Amino acid sequence: CLSRLMITKKEKSRRMDDFLSRALDLASVKGASYCDVRLVETNQERFVVRSGVVDTLSNDGSLGIGVRVLVNGSWGFASTNIVSPSEVDRITGLAVEIANASSQSSNGPVSLGPPVTSQGVYTTPIQTDPFSISAEDKLGLLLEADQRMGSVKGISARMGNLIFIKEHKTFANSDGALVEQTIYEAGGGIMATARGSGEVQRRSYPQSMRQQGCSGWEFVAAMDLPGNAERTATEAVELLSAEHCPSRLTTLIVGASQLGLQIHESCGHAIELDRVLGSEAAYAGTSFLTTDKLNNFQYGSEQVNITADSIRLPGLGSYGWDDEGVPAQSTPVVQDGRFVGYLMSRETASGLDLPSNGSMRAASWNRIPLIRMNNVSLEAGHWNLEDLIADTDDGILMEMNRSWSIDDRRYNFQFGTETGYEIKKGRLGKLLRNCTYTGITPEFWNSCDAVCNRDEWTMWGIPNCGKGQPGQLGHTGHGAAPARFRNIQVGVMQ
Repeated sequence: CLSRLMITKKEKSRRMDDFLSRALDLASVKGASYCDVRLVETNQERFVVRSGVVDTLSNDGSLGIGVRVLVNGSWGFASTNIVSPSEVDRITGLAVEIANASSQSSNGPVSLGPPVTSQGVYTTPIQTDPFSISAEDKLGLLLEADQRMGSVKGISARMGNLIFIKEHKTFANSDGALVEQTIYEAGGGIMATARGSGEVQRRSYPQSMRQQGCSGWEFVAAMDLPGNAERTATEAVELLSAEHCPSRLTTLIVGASQLGLQIHESCGHAIELDRVLGSEAAYAGTSFLTTDKLNNFQYGSEQVNITADSIRLPGLGSYGWDDEGVPAQSTPVVQDGRFVGYLMSRETASGLDLPSNGSMRAASWNRIPLIRMNNVSLEAGHWNLEDLIADTDDGILMEMNRSWSIDDRRYNFQFGTETGYEIKKGRLGKLLRNCTYTGITPEFWNSCDAVCNRDEWTMWGIPNCGKGQPGQLGHTGHGAAPARFRNIQVGVMQ
């Protein structure tokens, strides 16, 4: 039986490779100067419990193939969820037709730079396959956390969620690349809401929405959602009677979770080269980091070192190759405060006479690849948090995102956090509610005078980054440790 199963898997793999070869050959016959093909199979489980009731229990699957071609210097793309020889022929022909039509209004031919000829297999390293854990055990974990949150007087609503994803993807192109990868993701979180005295407050764990990473069941187990449920709910109730965040200029320590979103919005989107060049503006706008600033702009203080990589697990932006077959790698973005790098595709990198750093990803087989954040992280500094607080005479510590707003060039921003703590004479003081801070991106990062060390550093996952038309949700990672910023305006939403 095992031998028969192995043969079946091998035959299935061969048939799938045949589909990719078929598309590449037909695209060439029809005049494409370049073609790439992605065959993607995805399985996803979702569990949601709300106030003691199972709200969502789903297990979804998807299989499809997408073909992208260059004809007369212009792109065409088509896809199908019917993986058969006739359908592969149809969408390949359609992609060529679309490229031909696009070439009639082209701004010039596309250059992809050096050929990409990657070969290999990659699988996310995991300890326990999350799909091997029963639905009963997964729901049991959420229900236990829910019960513990519900034991706290004053909680009006509770929510817990888990998500598990397995994506198997095969990529081939006309340069000779052929790569196969299996990406696992696991994540979850809880949130407690309290109402009273005209206020609604919430506390989340491990971060707002959920914490998610490229890992197995062990990632969720390590969170210990039930073990943190009562504390999370208690803090939500305590916020109802906390003092409001004052409105003033002050020293601000931004917690690691909140700083992850700060990096995402004020750096990650700003370094997407398609935004910089004006070929993408949906959802998040363009960017103030124009090409004249590359290697010629002080983005932050000397304490600020930011890296974009696709290799640092369990970051949600970790993979073997991007969706152009470019290998995973690490790229400096900010070094000692100086802006030195973008997230790039083959096409955009070629325009700067640079090689692609493997930042092209598509949300599914039915979407064209876009430049997406991988793991964009603030590198650790030398402080521990206790010493950083002790070194701060007067300020506020803010943590965990509640709201955000940023302009369409990633320049002016405002964030709200779930919690804040007053800092007086080097000690944490009163709990503060409705905390907010605002700033201008380069001024904010140039005001950074301290970053905590590796012991305080966490890789946070953001699984809901929107981009493109039609829209795509990207999964991104952001490593961060608490950091201190001087002369920041806080309390702007009174």
